[in-house]
Amino acid sequence: MTPRSELNWCKSSYSGSEGDSCVEVAHAPGAVHVRDSKTQDGPRLVVSPGAWREFLRRGWR
Repeated sequence: MTPRSELNWCKSSYSGSEGDSCVEVAHAPGAVHVRDSKTQDGPRLVVSPGAWREFLRRGWR
């Protein structure tokens, strides 16, 4: 797994203007990392790029 310090996190464009309900995503070789921006040192979900593409394709709204 890629160390947290080496990941470039991007906040969701659907994040609230208050910044209190945000999901962040970071792409790494062979993995996509997802975390809650309110708990940056907390747990994160790690999925394959193919699983992430399928998640986005199916629509998560």
